[in-house]
Amino acid sequence: MKEHESGLGAYIRLFFQRRFNLHLDKANEEEVVSAIKANTVFVGPSLWTLIFAIFIASIGLNVNSTAVIIGAMLISPLMGPIIGIGLGIGTNDLALVRQGGRNLLIAALISIATSTLYFYITPLHDAQSELLARTTPSIWDVFIAFVGGLAGAIAVTRKEKSNVIPGVAIATALMPPLCTAGFGLASGNLLFFAGAIYLFFINSLFICISTYLIVRFLKFNKKYFENKNTEKKVSRYILITVLVTVLPSIYLAYGIVQKSIFESSAQRLIREEFNFSNTQVVNKSFKYSRNSREIDLLLIGAELSKPTVDSIRSKLSVYNLQGTKLIIRQGLDARANVDFSQIKASIMEDVFNRDSLAKKTVSANKDDSEIPEIREEIKSLFPAIKSYSIANTIYMNTDTLKKDTVLQFTATLNGGMPVSENGKLEKWLKARLTSQKLKIILQ
Repeated sequence: MKEHESGLGAYIRLFFQRRFNLHLDKANEEEVVSAIKANTVFVGPSLWTLIFAIFIASIGLNVNSTAVIIGAMLISPLMGPIIGIGLGIGTNDLALVRQGGRNLLIAALISIATSTLYFYITPLHDAQSELLARTTPSIWDVFIAFVGGLAGAIAVTRKEKSNVIPGVAIATALMPPLCTAGFGLASGNLLFFAGAIYLFFINSLFICISTYLIVRFLKFNKKYFENKNTEKKVSRYILITVLVTVLPSIYLAYGIVQKSIFESSAQRLIREEFNFSNTQVVNKSFKYSRNSREIDLLLIGAELSKPTVDSIRSKLSVYNLQGTKLIIRQGLDARANVDFSQIKASIMEDVFNRDSLAKKTVSANKDDSEIPEIREEIKSLFPAIKSYSIANTIYMNTDTLKKDTVLQFTATLNGGMPVSENGKLEKWLKARLTSQKLKIILQ
């Protein structure tokens, strides 16, 4: 029995070793290092490619075109220096770390300058949704950058090159934050600039960390130094550089996680506790910092009583919002602090939703209005029918949630109708009404 278990365990271990072996199809290490070093430098064609890609991305953000932004990210060569830094850290190559860092800084400055120029001269100055999405990092940005970096690092170490690198460039979105930073400078909005630079920094850092992990997992050779003191000094410099860069980012990433959890809990509180028929939340804002958390709500409609408000506040701990300040503005307090643009937007959204529902209802009943007039034909073909009705009917099942819509024909007879006539009526109605989902009721 033990031998059987041992054999099964060995088989499972062998299965996973073969299936998940990253050393399969691994390219020659010297070729990989040489290719990565070549892609870290921004001179000549690569620099012009970057500038043109920045213009394309800026236009895409300006006109809110996702397709254009994706095209720009495919063109962008920004991944090169970041992967180069990760490789340099993993192989103790201080010169490569410096080269990658210097070129990444140059690329970022040129990108920001290019996008600032574009947004300064463009006649379109509104911040579209694609642009606003790059001003505040979330935990998902961190996770995507890390996982995307792992995929990119694996791709560059393969013999057969694939479309992974362009995919990583799209997923991690390195270029749009730089364009958004340019928009912030051009419009004088420093919050936009700071948020976008922060997002770019987070993305770059976690791609770099992912590259380092893959390089060490694949056991790339570290740079050899004849002088051991020099080797120790280089390792020390790299360690200090990594710690100075990584530790603040971990602290900031933790803040992003906490903020995301807070906002998710706040949304759930509003969704579940402010579900009143005569009162509506028309505006909500969340403020999060290390020392304080705040939920600010603007209500219209019937005022909530003090016991109701106190009851909601007492449930904050249920939603992991203990210590959060809940501000509810209603009545005179709401009118004193009202933001009419927010109310207008909320009302327009509600009207849009109601209109969409009405359109769906009209669409559902559309077939009723297209039922052909068959009164004279029925009168001559089936004289036993005294009156009839035709309508699309929804049938509900009592044992499941399944719904089914059928065309129902209901007729009142003058006496009875022969069985042969019943079959003839069904066949004729299916052909005349062009419907196979037909239910006939004769009374």
